[in-house]
Amino acid sequence: MTTLLIILIVLALGFDFLNGIHDSSNIVATMISSRAFSPRVALTVTAVAEFSGPLIFGVAVANTIGNEIAVASAINITVLLAAIAAAILWNLLTWYLGLPSSSSHALIGGFIGAVVIGAGWDKIMLAGLEKVLIALFTSPIIGFAFGFAINKLIRFLFSQSTPKVSWLFKRGQIVTAVALALSHGTNDAQKTMGIITLALVTGGYLTEFKVPLWVILSSASMIALGTTLGGWRLIRTLGAKFYKIRPLDGFNAQLASAVVILGSSILGGPVSTTQVVSTSIMGVGAAHRFSKVRWGVAVDIAVAWLLTIPISGLLAAGIYWVLSKVGVG
Repeated sequence: MTTLLIILIVLALGFDFLNGIHDSSNIVATMISSRAFSPRVALTVTAVAEFSGPLIFGVAVANTIGNEIAVASAINITVLLAAIAAAILWNLLTWYLGLPSSSSHALIGGFIGAVVIGAGWDKIMLAGLEKVLIALFTSPIIGFAFGFAINKLIRFLFSQSTPKVSWLFKRGQIVTAVALALSHGTNDAQKTMGIITLALVTGGYLTEFKVPLWVILSSASMIALGTTLGGWRLIRTLGAKFYKIRPLDGFNAQLASAVVILGSSILGGPVSTTQVVSTSIMGVGAAHRFSKVRWGVAVDIAVAWLLTIPISGLLAAGIYWVLSKVGVG
């Protein structure tokens, strides 16, 4: 392998690792905040499930990233380096600020920005881009609706139960957390798989876009490793700032999130775990009463969501320009 390809693979796996740190909070925040499990137990169980996700449910999202966003002739090592570097920079910034922004948005934005400056808008496959953007921007709305509906349904079904039923939902979160972690590993690790496989195809190491087993295993391992370390700043944001989360709320939010993310993964739609989990938590809270949710925090997070794609795209364009000027690629 060339030095540039090795650097790209290292950066891609680094992005995957940061994604695990960044997004672990999305999965464990509710069960930690509701005191269902200790942080270390929650993160360990989540990491194992994260690793298993892509091995169980396949690589449909990686195929979307690799085949449906830009034409093959527009993709080269410089484009991929710029895209992954921009996504990493944005992830680091939002992690430092404690904002649960979207790693998915950052990578997609970086990819688009690098392709556009390198080859022009006509190299973007509009049908594929539309599929990606629909998945990214409708999934939070669906997450809110599912969270709202599931909370209403569960509260109705258990309306005559004694307070002891809280124990059931407290322990039941281990099931919903595993389901959510499986869905997250399935969706998010595949974005890194798509970038690495694209690089291997571009470099002539693969004759067609087919994700090798070693790419699957290494990507799944890095996101699991990042998850074990946890993103404590973001756990506080998601777990406490929306409203006080009870075991029933945590169970319902995780269930709603898992359904949305796993469904999107099977269909090949890259989604933001951050967005889906955040809006599911909000939907669950709103099902109690709309005033229960601290909407000011939601607005701050929404601003980060809206900024991610354009800023990461501009970052990638700038990085591509610098790399091309110094003769990289």
